[in-house]
Amino acid sequence: MSIPRGRRLGASAAVLVAVLALAACGSKTGDDTATAVVTADTSGPTVKVGLLNSLSGTMAISEVTVSKSLKLAIDQINADGGVLGKKIEPIQEDGASDWPTFAEKAEKLITQDRVAAVFGGWTSSSRKQMLPVFEKNKALLFYPVQYEGLETSPYIFYTGATTNQQIIPGLDYLKSQGKKKIFLVGSDYVFPRTANKEIKAYAKANGMTITGEEYQPLGSVEFGTIVNKLKASKSDAVFNTLNGDSNVAFFKEYKSAGLTAASLPTVSVSIAEEEVKAIGTQYLKDQLTAWNYYQTIDSPENKKFVEAYKAKYGEASPTSDPMEAAYTSVYLWKAMVEKAGSFDVAKVKAASDGVTFDAPEGKVTIDGATQHIYKTAYIGKVNADGLIYSVWDSGKPIKPDPYLKGYSWAAGLS
Repeated sequence: MSIPRGRRLGASAAVLVAVLALAACGSKTGDDTATAVVTADTSGPTVKVGLLNSLSGTMAISEVTVSKSLKLAIDQINADGGVLGKKIEPIQEDGASDWPTFAEKAEKLITQDRVAAVFGGWTSSSRKQMLPVFEKNKALLFYPVQYEGLETSPYIFYTGATTNQQIIPGLDYLKSQGKKKIFLVGSDYVFPRTANKEIKAYAKANGMTITGEEYQPLGSVEFGTIVNKLKASKSDAVFNTLNGDSNVAFFKEYKSAGLTAASLPTVSVSIAEEEVKAIGTQYLKDQLTAWNYYQTIDSPENKKFVEAYKAKYGEASPTSDPMEAAYTSVYLWKAMVEKAGSFDVAKVKAASDGVTFDAPEGKVTIDGATQHIYKTAYIGKVNADGLIYSVWDSGKPIKPDPYLKGYSWAAGLS
């Protein structure tokens, strides 16, 4: 199965692709040449924000709960009086797991709905399609998912982890456990391929060997050949960057081949509690994950968040890292707006540095220089109850380093 393509937009899509080509991976972007920038409509009693998530397609397994958590945050803020005296009015759009559709819907939210900010995106492909739209319109996107780093944009706030807050801690943990032969499995798009370049550079500098590197298109269910290669590779561990429902097929094939977490542990960076539920605990028990939040974090803030989410969406609904990062992003935007005393994008951006929030994951702080946030890293293990429990954490929030400037082995990756 190929990457979802969806409908195309004719000449307008060609223009978008041409603009996107100028924003190469690893570059610092910023288009200040836009002429007719549309500002948010804040004249009435409400302020509109956009929610842009895949509610259909291969990524819906992960993104539907992100939309739910955004709505929970908005409901809570509205119940507490709103933002600058205005209630938040969410406008939901479906990215449909199709990257050009994300760009089209972002344009619509900014120019037609005149939202004050947009919250959403998941895959790096969706983000890179949206990036020139936000830069052209000088509008704000809050992106809630861990990603490969090597990017900053003046109009994106990244509330998920960058590489040094998730992937590197995952590799450090494998190294500490004596795992030196690593097999790489990923979906065939920007995030896994870029992440694996970083992983290979880390491995070379840390005495580790990459025993294999395999990719499948998003939505693929054919993993027999890859699992056979994995089994024959005599690896110590797997680093998994598969996304969406491909994980279901991979782990079923993995188990059918007789592989287990004890014989060949897998560290996943895109499997959280809702994916565990969808894949099946019997396929994931004792496997490892690298994230910055788990439902099982023991704190008053997290207890309140989990209880509120389950009260709204049902006791069977788990909470997870991307949805918590999305929930947190709405509160960070609120704090930025209130600090600025305005919904004006330039003023909100100028107010962002040092803004903090006592989030369910722990205290987070915006680094104004990169528009990423300080985050605590957690390595977790999937339990029989379907939840993930931390087996290691960084002890304190890690400063974001999207270009890996603090790591000599990463020179040349940007």
